[in-house]
Amino acid sequence: MTGLASAFRSLAVTGAAALLACAGAVASPAAAVPEPKAPPEFVALDSVDRTILQEMRYTTAHNFVGEPIDGYRQPLCVLTRPAAEALRRAQTRLLARGYALKVYDCYRPQRAVDHFVRWAEDLADERMKAEFYPLVAKERLFADGYIAEKSGHSRGSTVDLTVVRLPAARTRAYVPGEELTSCTAPYEERFPDSSVDMGTGYDCFDTLSHTEDPRITGAQRANRQLLKGVLEAEGFVNLPEEWWHFTFKPEPFPSTYFDFPVARRSVAGH
Repeated sequence: MTGLASAFRSLAVTGAAALLACAGAVASPAAAVPEPKAPPEFVALDSVDRTILQEMRYTTAHNFVGEPIDGYRQPLCVLTRPAAEALRRAQTRLLARGYALKVYDCYRPQRAVDHFVRWAEDLADERMKAEFYPLVAKERLFADGYIAEKSGHSRGSTVDLTVVRLPAARTRAYVPGEELTSCTAPYEERFPDSSVDMGTGYDCFDTLSHTEDPRITGAQRANRQLLKGVLEAEGFVNLPEEWWHFTFKPEPFPSTYFDFPVARRSVAGH
């Protein structure tokens, strides 16, 4: 009887151990997939020039989607080093004239572009229409070129930016759900922004945003030409449909669309 009891005890212990092992296997979290990191050619802009202002719109709800965008972990401008160095030189030119650059968006991960595409396909979500695309039907955003499945921003040398007169005024925080004003409204009526008057707000889906639109005259045209002139002198090329959009040439990565998140840890250690 003693030998039989011993055998049963041994069997029970072995079975319990097996059950614990199975439970542990089920409860154990899947191995975390490490986030992709930026190549060494990328830098945080503030490591190159701390005087360039940053208002990274896609980390906030104040954008055409109306919510923070996938992949923007921190309000940080990340660019290839040649693009960042060129911005530093342009900033030096502007500071001498009493102005400064302000960036709205820099490197943009592919997951953010995918977020834009999902939003554009949801025709029922028009919460930000009154400000960012008041005169454009949402179903036209792809056909009219406002939304695409790839963006030059994901290659790391494209930047959205404006000019600010110094000393720079503070931009108040956007309050989700607040009453919106069209990005094509007169400067005094649009959402308050420290930018000089460029004729439209940033990310305005309208032909008035075309850099050389003939309806933009006077001080507004002069401000666009100021931005375009200082950036072109340092190797940037403007996208004619967007006064704020510039790409440094030659691009270090002309064919690569990256997806590392916008965060300091993505470029840490470079």
